[in-house]
Parts: sequence; C-alpha cells; structure tokens
Amino acid sequence: MLHLRQRIASHIISSSATSAVSSSATSGISSLRHLLCAGAAPVSPNPSGFAVEEYLVDTCGLTRSQAIKAASKLSHLKSPAKPNAVLAFLSGLGLSRANVAAVVAKDPLFLCAGVERTLVPVVDGLTGVGLSHSEISGLVSLAHRRFRCRAIVPKLRYYLPLFGSFENLRRLLKDQSHLLSSDLDKVLKPNIVSLQECGLGGCDIAKLCISAPRILATNPERIRAMAACAERLGVRRGSGMFREALQAVSFLGEEKIAAKVDYLKKTFKWSDTEVAIALSKAPMLLKRSKDLLRRRSEFLLSELGLEPVYIAHRPVIIYYSLEGRLMPRYYVVKFLQENRLVDRNLSYYTVVKRAEKDFVEKYICPHKEAAPHLAEDYATACKGEVPTNFRFT
Repeated sequence: MLHLRQRIASHIISSSATSAVSSSATSGISSLRHLLCAGAAPVSPNPSGFAVEEYLVDTCGLTRSQAIKAASKLSHLKSPAKPNAVLAFLSGLGLSRANVAAVVAKDPLFLCAGVERTLVPVVDGLTGVGLSHSEISGLVSLAHRRFRCRAIVPKLRYYLPLFGSFENLRRLLKDQSHLLSSDLDKVLKPNIVSLQECGLGGCDIAKLCISAPRILATNPERIRAMAACAERLGVRRGSGMFREALQAVSFLGEEKIAAKVDYLKKTFKWSDTEVAIALSKAPMLLKRSKDLLRRRSEFLLSELGLEPVYIAHRPVIIYYSLEGRLMPRYYVVKFLQENRLVDRNLSYYTVVKRAEKDFVEKYICPHKEAAPHLAEDYATACKGEVPTNFRFT
C-alpha cells in the first residue's frame, strides 16, 4: 500500500497546485492523464469555474452523452483536486482507462470519495482478507458505489470462505452485486444460515443465487417459507434435489403453484400421486411455461404413445429440447427399429438421457454400412427439419 499511497499523495499535491499556478495545473493534469493512458490534451480551467463535463470527457474518458448525464451529479465540484486523487488511486490499483471510465459512468460520485478516509482503508481491509491488487481492481469494476463504503470489507470477509474462492464470488457478483449492499447481520447471515440448515453448501448457495437472484436479499421469513413449500413438493431437506426445489418455488405464491400443479395434472393426465412423484424428481416443472408443457405432452403422449405413469417416473424427459433432442432421437430409434437394427423394446428414455457423444457412438456409428445416410439425416433433424431420407419401412 505504501507505493499506492505515494502515487496518490503525489497527484493530490499536483492538483492542489492548480489553484495557484496555471502552468503547474497543466503539468499535474498531464501527468495524471499519462498515468491513465490518455492521449488527449489537458483541459484548461474554466474562468467561471471547474468544467466538469469537459473533465469527464477528456480526463476520465467518458463519452459526451455519459458526461452530460454524470455532470449533473458533480455540479458541486469547484476544482479537479479530489477527482484527480481518486483517478490516481484507481490507476494505482491497476484499472485501465476504459475500466475507470466505466466506473465513473456508472457511479459519478466515486470521483468524490475520500481517498485517505475511505478508499485506502477499504483496500487495506481487502488486502487483509487475502485479495490481491488485481482482484481488488476487478472488484471496483463490479461494486462501483458499494466499493466506496467500508462495509464491503466485513462482507467480503464473510463471503470468501463461504463461496470458496474470490473467483466463485466474482462470478456471483457479476450479476448479483446487490449482495454488497444488503444488510449483513439482519438479512444475509440469517438467510445463509437458513439455507445451510436445508443442507446447502457454499457452492449450492452460489448456484441458487444465480438462478434466483433476489433470494439472499429477501426477508428471512420468506426463505423459511420457501423451504417449507419445497418440502411439500416431496423433496427432502439435505437431498441433492433441494436446491432445485427451492429455485422452483422461489417467489411463487401458493395460488400460482396450485394452478401450475393443476395444469400439469390436466396436460399430462397425471393423478395426484403421479404429479407428486414427478415434482419430487423434477420440481423445475413449476417454472416451465404452459406452452412448453403442452407441446411436450402432445409429443410424448400422442406421437410416442408413452403412458402418463411412465413420464411421471421419468419427468426430466420434459426438460429436454423438443426439436433438438426428443424428436431427432425418436426419428433415429424408429428408423432403426423399423429396419430391425435395434431391439423393438428399446426404452426411449434410455436413448434420450444419453449424452450426445454417447448417443452418436451407440446408435449412429455402428450402422454406417446398413444406413449410410443416418448421421446426415440425424444432423438435419437436429436443425428442426424432418429429413426426407428417413424411410420407415
């Protein structure tokens, strides 16, 4: 941190001199902009005051439209002294000019942050929890205004061991930066404890946050209600399926869940027992659209002739793409069966659940001589077309 402090102090001194000697101001700003890899000429002081908009464009690298929007929040600035110090601080962390511009455009008030009072202590604290300067600079680009608050340090101290690594946390914060602004003791910790009591580890919680972004920041009572609802689907706490069950019921009211259950029963001709079995194995069916469910039902029940109970015990079959997986593999299997190249009693589910590479090796490659066009026909079918070369004889 000593080197960073020296660079900051140097630029604070340089920018302080701007109010006394115009030539010194030009030299200080030029030095700063060299540090930020900027190529444009320095901005001349405005006789009537500090030209914020021009400073944002020429020194910070914002576009004109971004500068106009940001300048309204910085109209109180009378000189570039404080912004210069902040820019020197960001450069000292290793942020590129483009990253600096992105931070300022997102949070113009970052330029007003106290370097010695706030930003340096935050960096000291984050260094203390094990983050490198490159990781901290990446965090600035993710956190924006939340970085200029000392509360970020205890939150990172709590999150890092929970999620296992900074990289895991970085991926989560990329889309869920609100986790840095929610109350740690009143909201985040109680919610995480509730999820851990459901058997979820840090990796599961991170995945759940990605799929259900608001879940950690919601009312702790809501988390407990979601867990109870997931259990009513027949998914046991501590099981590998419980995270998916929580995701399925997250922010769905009881009425919506009941309505979707009724739709599943009607669409797939399931009994109460069968729909319960299906949802315990594939709770995310609650999140699937009615149109998707209807089309899967029409294909599986009507065209393939599968029994409702068969689907209920293998409900993940409904997750698979109709055009990209279910139909093309059906065409292949039917062709092979009609030409007596595979057993007529072959389970369709066994075929569908195979990975793509395994499917090709098992059902395409062995029949190159007997069915030379099969691979080409299958590829065509995967594009959503029914190839004319498929002959069912």
